[in-house]
Formats: sequence, structure tokens, C-alpha cells
Amino acid sequence: MEERYNPQKVELKWQEYWARREIFKTDLDLSLKKFYCLEMFPYPSGEIHMGHVRNYAIGDVIARYKRMCGYSVLHPMGWDAFGMPAENAAIKHGVHPSEWTYKNIDHMKKQIDRMGLSYDWGREVTTCDPEYYRWNQWFFLKMLERGLAYRKYSYVNWCPSCTTVLANEQVIDEKCWRCESTVIQKKLEQWFFRITRYAEELLQGCDELTGWPDRVVLMQKNWIGKGEGVEVDFQVEGTDEQLRIFTTRPDTLFGVTFMCIAPEHPVSEKLVKDIDKLEAIKAKYGKEDEKIGLFTGYYAKNPLNVEKIPIYVANFVLMEYGTGAIMSVPAHDQRDFEFAKKYNLPVKVVIVPEDRKISELTEAYEDEGILVDSGPFSNMDSDNARQMIVRFIEENGFGKAVVYFKLRDWGVSRQRYWGTPIPVIYCVKCGIVPVPEKDLPVLLPEDVRVTGKGGSPLLESEKFLKVKCPKCGGDGKRETDTMDTFVDSSWYFLRYCSKRDEEPFDNKNIFYWMPVDQYIGGVEHAVLHLLYSRFFTRVIRDLGLINVSEPFRNLLTQGMVIKDGAKMSKSKGNVVDPNYLIEKYGADTSRLFSLFAAPPEKDLDWSDKGVDGANRFLNRLWWVIYKNESEILSPASRLMRRNSEFEVNKISNLQTSAMSLYRKTHQTIKKVTTDIEREYHFNTAIAALMELMNEITSFEPGTDEDRAVFRFAIENILLLLSPFSPHISEELWEVIGNKPSIFEQKWPDWDEEAIKKEEIELVIQINGKLRSKIMISPGIPDDEIKKMAIEEQKVKEYIGTRTIKKIIVVKGKLINIVVEG
Repeated sequence: MEERYNPQKVELKWQEYWARREIFKTDLDLSLKKFYCLEMFPYPSGEIHMGHVRNYAIGDVIARYKRMCGYSVLHPMGWDAFGMPAENAAIKHGVHPSEWTYKNIDHMKKQIDRMGLSYDWGREVTTCDPEYYRWNQWFFLKMLERGLAYRKYSYVNWCPSCTTVLANEQVIDEKCWRCESTVIQKKLEQWFFRITRYAEELLQGCDELTGWPDRVVLMQKNWIGKGEGVEVDFQVEGTDEQLRIFTTRPDTLFGVTFMCIAPEHPVSEKLVKDIDKLEAIKAKYGKEDEKIGLFTGYYAKNPLNVEKIPIYVANFVLMEYGTGAIMSVPAHDQRDFEFAKKYNLPVKVVIVPEDRKISELTEAYEDEGILVDSGPFSNMDSDNARQMIVRFIEENGFGKAVVYFKLRDWGVSRQRYWGTPIPVIYCVKCGIVPVPEKDLPVLLPEDVRVTGKGGSPLLESEKFLKVKCPKCGGDGKRETDTMDTFVDSSWYFLRYCSKRDEEPFDNKNIFYWMPVDQYIGGVEHAVLHLLYSRFFTRVIRDLGLINVSEPFRNLLTQGMVIKDGAKMSKSKGNVVDPNYLIEKYGADTSRLFSLFAAPPEKDLDWSDKGVDGANRFLNRLWWVIYKNESEILSPASRLMRRNSEFEVNKISNLQTSAMSLYRKTHQTIKKVTTDIEREYHFNTAIAALMELMNEITSFEPGTDEDRAVFRFAIENILLLLSPFSPHISEELWEVIGNKPSIFEQKWPDWDEEAIKKEEIELVIQINGKLRSKIMISPGIPDDEIKKMAIEEQKVKEYIGTRTIKKIIVVKGKLINIVVEG
């Protein structure tokens, strides 16, 4: 054994060993319990960052731990490889998006391997590979057959100078990111997935997501946005037209002072005579930050009070939401209030607080209350009034009660090159014709130039564009839109489960592995990616290909990496390069720090001292084993077999220090195991390993029994450390005479009796009265005792909301919590 720890040498040795022996390859074994651990796959930008390091280290600990616990573990990785950055790189550097993407994948894969992650690369998925995206196209065709894919007109960001569609990210302060021309809204016919057909099921399914963070489940529910309300028809005076509105607040109907309709509402062009002014509104369509209105010159009649109210076309009213027309109640809706102030429209208060006091409005009063100036419903509270007003509306034929979802259908058309071609042909005679399944995949052509101008680059390829109609044999043209890249990431987790063949999935594998047991990724994906994945899983279930409805049983959303008070980013100049860390300290130190510095779900505050501390811990472990190598390898050290009870007479004869180390080892096994199992509290698990290290360091073996206990502690600290810092654990496991791999060993068990022997009972008093008791180990710091006491369930109930004034600890006897009252 070398005296000094050389992480680069050790890590490369074991990475080569794992790869050669295919330690992490996963085969189907129905006799074992399964565990599917998955981190969200990255976009191949070219470099990993500390956020990647943290995300992947979290998943790797879980995967390695579960494997040692006897599970068959699926832990794959792949690449979310389509997308706009590759096109931008092609424009900037004059390289093909494919060349740029695959070069980045090769580089990032080497970086990821250098971290020592336990991926089964045999299941690697790359979404820009035709072998993958052919199934995107196949699913599209199946959805088209079932009416889940359809075309309709919708607005897009359009740069008139570049004559191209822009993604939202490419619009900066309403200008094109490339040429800085003003971006307008343009109406194009596009493809949509009918996710709204699954709205109710997706909402109901949220109640099954018990392993997800509450805030993410709430975000899903809010995005789906089920609401109960009423539709009401407003007659346009002097015409046969009616404007139907939807509202969840029928208690405010008597406060309507104007109406707004979307620029694209069918009635807009009938009411507005000045088409140029209407087009100007359309150009600002959907811009919430700038509310623009155009008075049509027409009025509508409120059916409840027969009041005449002006009708405006407004840029913030969207046809995609509700009915495309809204009633405006400026006294009780802030957006309407701002619009009314801008255009000098009346504000009518119809709801007041219960104390009936309301001052002159400087902003909308949006709370519930008591109705005033509301005809027969005045003096009713909002809740009762809503029910009575809906009944009145239905009885008089003014409208009807309805259930409404905020969720809109998913627009999947993108006017870009680097994405999955939509498998549709347009024929003058036959119309829209799906590409036959036998002709999949529809390949992206190579003979195109990506310039960012002039619409989709696919329009340039005659070979791609011109095709014979599969129905009539006549001339046809391919669809030149490509799919939203969210399609790629909405089912990739299913593809990992199967071998590559002529079917999207292998039933035996998919039924065994799904759902994903632990999914890990950033909270920024809490809505769209997760929602679309839940939708796709249900669609594929209804195709009869899988037997699950929810793709992810448990979800962990890790926190960000913070440095100098801000999220790490190149623009802030606070980035720490993972390559530098690995070169200086090694991957094990980088992993250990990222897992120790904060719980996974919290933001990690970067600390150079913290990195040094993690490195010192690993060097200390190395030095202790180097210094005591002969003691650890002595025959006497093997008297105690790991994972078996030490002979009772030997335990009873142990010296005090040996007994303490023996007990501390079992306590640490329990602590680390429970911390991993209990919401992945890796930071406290690592802290427990550091405490055990302190006791190991201070222990000096003298007798054969001492040597046996010492080896027992060393073996177990290596086993417990191995998921966090796998390379040094493998090396030292071999150094002390064991056969690799350490990851083929069983996770250690603890002896509850050994832990209990030194526990003492501590009485908990509140204001001097006995309220509870807890068992603690001697030597626990007072701060830890206080924390344990106030977190005890009975104590929490007794204290309730009262303020704790002070806590008195009487060593080994009692703790008295003094509270107010």
C-alpha cells in the first residue's frame, strides 16, 4: 500500500475494472426485487457543471446502495440531444448540428465516466438517433389515428427580418435575439396533441403521487387547473351575435362594466371596421406586460341587470383559453382594474368585506365578501350568492354551469431543423396523409444549411420535401415542421427498459422495470416535462404497450448549487469547473462534498473549505489504514466476521475502548442506513461516518479482540462509505485483503442489542412537569439532546404554538423545557 493517497491513480484503476467486468450491466432477473433509479438525462451542451455532479452523485448513491441491499438495479443514462442550441452552434461555427451534438456527447460521456458513476451504458439512449426518433414518429401516427394529434391555427413569435419562427427563449425584450428586429405574432397552422382529453385523469392521478414533493404536486394541479364556474351569453346590441364568457366568480357579474374579446375571436372582424388597428392589436397578441385595447364601437347587454357595456378587443385575451371573451370586473380583478384606469372605464364595487368598509379603490378588491348593488342577491355572502346566481342563470336560459380546465392542448410543431420530422405528407388530392409505418423513420436530410433565416431549413431539401402520396401515388410534400423536443423526453425512461428491436418496448422487461422507483432532477421541470411524461405514459398504456399510468413512483427535486450568494452561471462569473476539482482532489472528494454540504432537496452553498474538509476526511481514512495495515491484516483481526454476531463471551470481555468502537460501529451502520432510507439524508449519514472515523483514529488495538473489533470497524466504514466515494472504498477494501468488488458485498446489518446496551433514559419535563421520556446514547451534545426533545411527538403536542423561553439539560437525568403560559 502506498503511503500517500493518489486519487487519480486509484480512480482510473477502478473505473477500468468496473468497465472491463461490466459490474453495472443489468440483466432481467425476475427472482430479484427491482429498483429503477433515474436522473433526468442532460442536453449535450459540451461540458458538465456542478449541478450535473450533484444530480448524478445523488442518483449514484441510491443505485449503489440499493444494489448492495440485494435489488436488481436499473441505472441508465442517455442524451436529450435535439434542440435549438445545436442549431445556434451550427449558425455560429458553421458545423452541422449532428456533428456538434455527437462531439459533445463523446466529451461529456468521458466527463461523466470520470465521476465514477454506475451507469449501464448498454442501455444508452440518444434522442437524435433515428433508431430512437422513429418511435416518436410511430407514436405520432398512433395518436393521429385516435384523434389525439390534430392541426389548427395558432400564434407564433415571428421575426419579419429573418422570416422565421422564434422560440420564446429567442425573443429578448420583444426583439429577435439575432437581428434585433421587433418580433410580431403570426398565425400559422400547427400540430397539437390533445392532452386535454386526459385532463381529469391527470388531475386525479396527482393524488397517487405520494412520493413526490408536495409543492410539485400542487404545481401540477394548478397547471391542469380544474375550475367550476358558469358560462353566460352576452347579446351584442344591434346584431345577432352573442359573446359567451366563462367565469368562476358569478358573484361579481353585477360588477361588469366592459367586455374584452381576443383579436382572433370570430366576432372581432365583424365588429372592428379599422382592420389596420385590429392587426396592430394582433401584433401584440398575448403580451401580458403591455395591455392594449381597441373599442369596437359596439355594446353588449349584461343579462343579469340589462346594463349596456362597451366591447373592446384586447391583446391579453387569448382564444386558446376559455371562450376567447371575458367579462371585465375592474373593482374585483386587478388586470381589469389596470385596463379600466388606462381607458377611463367605470369601476363598480359589488363585493365588500364583511365589515362593509371599503375605501376608495387604489387596486382591485379580489377577496370574497358580502354582495352589494347586486339586485336580489345583495347582502348575500359570496359563497351562497354564487350558487344562487348560477341557479338563476340556468333557470332563465342565460347560460349554464360548467367544469373548466386551464390546461390547453400541447402544441408540438416547431419550425426548426434539429428535431424529429413530423411523419405527414400533404397531397392536393388526398389532403393530410400519414407516412406508412413501414417507411419510418422519416430521416432528417443532410443536404441543408442551417442559417436561422427563411423558415424551416427542411424547405431547402428538394429530396426531402417532394415525395409521392402513399394513397394515390400523386405528387405530395412532406411536413417541414419538426416535433417539440419535450416529445423526446416524454417517454425515454420507457425505452431504457427494453433491448433494441423492431418494437418500441419488450413487454417482459417493461412490465418488470416500470414504473421508475426514484426520479431525480431539477424543480424547473416540475410542470411541463413531468406533465407531458404522465400524459405520454397514459397514451402508451391505452395503446396496450405498458401496464402503468404513472411513470415515476418517487420524485426528488435537488436544490441548486449556489456560490457567492447566487446560482452558479458563467454570466455571474461564479462557476466552479468540475474538471478542475477532479484533477485537484479526485472524483470521490467532489462527490462527497456535494452530498455532505446540504440535504439533496436544499440549495448547496459552495465552500472551498468544505471541499478541503471532504478531502482531508478521505486522506485521513487512507492514512489510518496505511498506519495500521499489519494490525488489520493479522489473523487475529478476522476473529469477528462481518454481518455476524461477535461471540457473546468475547463481547463481554472487550475492553471499554473496544466495546465503545464496536457499539459506535453498529450505531453508525444504523444511522447511515436509516438516513439513506429516510428521504436520502446523505449529509447526516456522512457526518455519522466522520464521527466513526474519529473513534477509529483514536483507537489503539492491543489484544486480538481489539484487532478484530478494529478490522470490523474498518470493513464497515468502507462498506458504508462506498456509495458516496466508491473508488477509495474499492481500493482500501482490496488493501485490507478482501476480494473486489466491494459492490458485490451485502450492505451491513446492525445489532440492535449492541446499540441499546449503553442507551440511557432521559426524562422530558415541560415547566417542571413530566411529559415524556426518550432513550439517548451517552455523550450526545446538549444541542442534539434539545433538538431530540422538542421534536418528540408528545412534547410537540404539549408545546403547541407556545414560545419556548429556555431549555435546561441535567446531564444523564432530565431535560426541562420552559414555555410561556
